[in-house]
Amino acid sequence: MAKAKTVDAIFFAAHADDIELACGGTIAKMVGEGRRAGIVDLTRGEMGTRGTPETRKRESKAAAAMLGATFREQLDFGDGGMRAGRDEEMEIIEIVRRWRPQVVFAPWPDERHPDHSRSGRLVTEASFYAGLGKIETKLPAHRPQVVAYYLQNYLPPLSFVIDVSETWDVKTKAIHCYKSQFFDRKSKEPRTFIAEEKFLEMIEARGKHFGALIGARYGEAYVTKQPPRIDDVFGAYRDREV
Repeated sequence: MAKAKTVDAIFFAAHADDIELACGGTIAKMVGEGRRAGIVDLTRGEMGTRGTPETRKRESKAAAAMLGATFREQLDFGDGGMRAGRDEEMEIIEIVRRWRPQVVFAPWPDERHPDHSRSGRLVTEASFYAGLGKIETKLPAHRPQVVAYYLQNYLPPLSFVIDVSETWDVKTKAIHCYKSQFFDRKSKEPRTFIAEEKFLEMIEARGKHFGALIGARYGEAYVTKQPPRIDDVFGAYRDREV
């Protein structure tokens, strides 16, 4: 069998730029602490109103470099009607077994955009199946400790919030790598919701809101289906106003 490489976490997304918007500060924080993180985009973004798949791929590589990701891989599951069958599942199983992450991040499986919801369910199920030894691939079985869900449109009850105050500027720079997608006064591309200045203001406001919940300047929030283990309840709640 081929020898597997390792990362600490893999961040899966339906589209390039989803990760930067929801998890960019978390990736930069992990890398700054000496951990390794990878990014996998499940589609090419071919249904996007602005730019082209080729442009989006260049932008996503620049953003990944900005965040310090160990790798970024783009799959082709079909934008705007993402396929989520056994073939797609097996591709994710291969990636999980190749990189052997402790934690997998994916969209909350009940999001506004169907591609996001499908991504969340597909990654969750494939991460479990990756641990079944009788599903044979070129790599040994491996199951991550948990799938943690990041949030895009909807806001279910939160499981934990990561303080990304020190890496928010890096996250912002990574977002701005997507010049074709987000607000740019000089752009002549069609107007869209995410290309309005107010959209990036909303991302900033959400980061401040999540940060305020834990007594930090900025935060990124996550949901898990099982609660995280806390060994130090005092440390978990320090530096907050009560």
